[in-house]
Amino acid sequence: MHNEDCIHMILHFSTNLICFFILSGYSIMGNKELILLNSWIQEFLYNLSDTIKAFSILLLTDLCIGFHSPHGWELMIGFIYKDFGFAHNDPIISGLVSTFLVILYTILKYWIFRYLKRASPSLVVIYHSMND
Repeated sequence: MHNEDCIHMILHFSTNLICFFILSGYSIMGNKELILLNSWIQEFLYNLSDTIKAFSILLLTDLCIGFHSPHGWELMIGFIYKDFGFAHNDPIISGLVSTFLVILYTILKYWIFRYLKRASPSLVVIYHSMND
């Protein structure tokens, strides 16, 4: 019984590792399809107005990092934590959620302002006025 938990943890980890290698191989081998998808997404985003871009950025950042998101992140990190075969541990999950959200928020803000200043200065003004 004692070894069964260790075996399950090793199986979960190896399964996740195999899935990662399969997805990585597909993304490298299927590069042509990814280039086509990337060009379609870029064309779609460039055709949106600046107001809709700013609204979408605010909506996505509030959904992912906003006031209501820590509970969702606790569920997702708890699921990933359990998927790797670890026992449920509330203090560790809460610590991961709090640090992960701060890091994610900082990276997203940096990326947004870097992208916005390059793409359209008017989008920066609209974003600031909507954010206030």
